[in-house]
Amino acid sequence: MNPTTLIRKIVPARATLLALAAFASFGTAIAGPDIQHWTAPTGARVFFVESHALPLVDVQVTFAAGGALDPAGAAGVASLTRSLLDAGTESLNEQEIAERIADTGARIGGGTDKDMATLSVRTLSSEAEREAAIGLAARLLAKPTFPAEILERERARSIAGLRDALTRPDTLAARSFTSAIYGDHPYGRLVTVESLRGITRDQIEAFHEAHYTALAASVAIVGDVSRDQAERIAVRLTEALPPGTPPAPLSPPQLPPRLVEHIEHPSAQAHILMGMPGISRDDPDYFPLVVGNYVLGGGGFVSRLTKEVREKRGFAYSVFSSFQPLRVAGPFEIGLQTRGSQAKEARQVTQAVLDEFVAAGPTADELQAAKDNFINGFGLRLDSNRKILDYVSMIGFYGLPLDWLDTYPKRVAEVTVDAVRDAFSRRIRDEHLVTVVAGGDGDVVANGERVPAARAEPSN
Repeated sequence: MNPTTLIRKIVPARATLLALAAFASFGTAIAGPDIQHWTAPTGARVFFVESHALPLVDVQVTFAAGGALDPAGAAGVASLTRSLLDAGTESLNEQEIAERIADTGARIGGGTDKDMATLSVRTLSSEAEREAAIGLAARLLAKPTFPAEILERERARSIAGLRDALTRPDTLAARSFTSAIYGDHPYGRLVTVESLRGITRDQIEAFHEAHYTALAASVAIVGDVSRDQAERIAVRLTEALPPGTPPAPLSPPQLPPRLVEHIEHPSAQAHILMGMPGISRDDPDYFPLVVGNYVLGGGGFVSRLTKEVREKRGFAYSVFSSFQPLRVAGPFEIGLQTRGSQAKEARQVTQAVLDEFVAAGPTADELQAAKDNFINGFGLRLDSNRKILDYVSMIGFYGLPLDWLDTYPKRVAEVTVDAVRDAFSRRIRDEHLVTVVAGGDGDVVANGERVPAARAEPSN
């Protein structure tokens, strides 16, 4: 039987068993998975959770090789480097790599963000299939050839996608928001058509050599293998990589000055983003801010923003707030879409809700409902190998305590109204709040008004 077919037959029949096993292991104390950690002989850091509920193993190798490390003036190198890993290796071309993946029944994926580049593998745990998938992944990581013709194809595809995206107000809002809150910080680097055109194959090879290294690698393994097998997997994936050096620290961003910016676009809907740099993964205010944010705008229909902006006034179908923790302060963001003619009023209401929450925090009932949601839903965050892998990989890459999942419910339960109010009042400051409004001019014109393009309102 084809291994892919076998996976399809096994997973539905045993997925419930995996979930029940996960919940049973929590017991009344609600504990996370047992994460084993060691350093491989290659220097790579390894994080392993043994689970025999399904005959599968999930692996993710993570490098500090995200967009924040793009060379100055060459934004897009990190993304292109990662996307070309499976375009060719020594002795295998792109088509042959795709055929090898299909033959093993494995899934090989991954991607990049501001902090990291990842390569993930899901394979049957049987020795032949597992060894074939891990061996291929090791070759992709260590021996990519970055064929020139495929680089040109992917460059053209990226440029076409970017040009299309730049016609949409949501993209314009997101890019202006990122640039405004981060300025010259590496998190503020934006890929442009010009930067993509200028990227050379030599730059990609140099980026790979500098950042895809054993000492910069974090390997997460979850599934149906023993500790000895996991040790061999980690070595095989990283033994052909150059040793390199551990990732250098990333400086925190400076807080921006208050800004309100309007970007002209003929859409009827205005896209509104508000926010500033927020928190890192290891931030001491992580739990008060994340739990409190559920009340503000992260809890969907039960959040204050939804009640005030959508339900009471009908300004938007959806409105949200979120924190995106990164190596250093990732963005705190509020977002909504509304008709252009009511964008100003919608923004004022959103600002008022934020100001009130920062000043007073949640009520005791709101906070308890938020904590109940986090704690009662904790088991569902860990009911599959893939979800566990995501958390283990995150813990490993960001250097969080191994008991982070074990203590998660306890840390949530300890959050108080005073702690939320204190954290928000210190971290979300009106004098640093950036607001970007893109589009809505089609609706404004229809209502007999006109908004000047890309203007910035005074900060006072």
